[in-house]
Amino acid sequence: MAGGLVNGLTGFGTALTAIGLWLYVLAPPVAATLAILCSVVSQLQTLPVIWHAIEWRRVLPFILPGLAGVPIGTLLVSKVDAQAFKVGVGLFLVLYTAYALLRRKRARRARGGAIADGVAGLCGGVLGGLAGVSGPPVILWTDIRGDTKDYRRSILQTFNLAILGAALISHAWSGLFTREVGLAALAAVPGSIAGAWLGAKIYKRLGDRGFARIVLGLLFLSGVVLTWTSQ
Repeated sequence: MAGGLVNGLTGFGTALTAIGLWLYVLAPPVAATLAILCSVVSQLQTLPVIWHAIEWRRVLPFILPGLAGVPIGTLLVSKVDAQAFKVGVGLFLVLYTAYALLRRKRARRARGGAIADGVAGLCGGVLGGLAGVSGPPVILWTDIRGDTKDYRRSILQTFNLAILGAALISHAWSGLFTREVGLAALAAVPGSIAGAWLGAKIYKRLGDRGFARIVLGLLFLSGVVLTWTSQ
């Protein structure tokens, strides 16, 4: 439910919110596949909220390289040390979001265009295939550019839905969608649906600045949780 709430509110965050807790009781491949499944459910549920803001010519430069990165991340699932992964991602999120929350001036639109969009998408695709954490690279890049609330949400949600949908297929093809994942999903998916519904209601009441600060604050807390639970 916590993961669904964050996803419904921001368009991302199921894995960042839940996977640090699930790893206490589930093997990393099971937790990763479960996070991807719950993310896809939440993304589909709340897609109508931002459908009007989607501009496909600006979203595709993120999605296409991201799809290419998914198989790379899936191949790394059984090879990456879970503790090292959590520490690395967690420290990066803490450092960047602390800077972004403390800065006085709003970010201005940065250079880079479609190439920078593609790099962010590729990194997100690899992380999505690896652990269902496809959002941070795209989130950080759209923060650097200073994009508006609806535009950021439209990019994040369509990107995450495409990447995590492909990641779910990739996990199933690789045999990671096991009986243990199915049993865990029976408990997790209903909570994700309820949380996403509530999060979408709150999102409609947010302004650009409030949305940006909530997104960065959640990333900061996720980084702290990931780093703490690696001990």
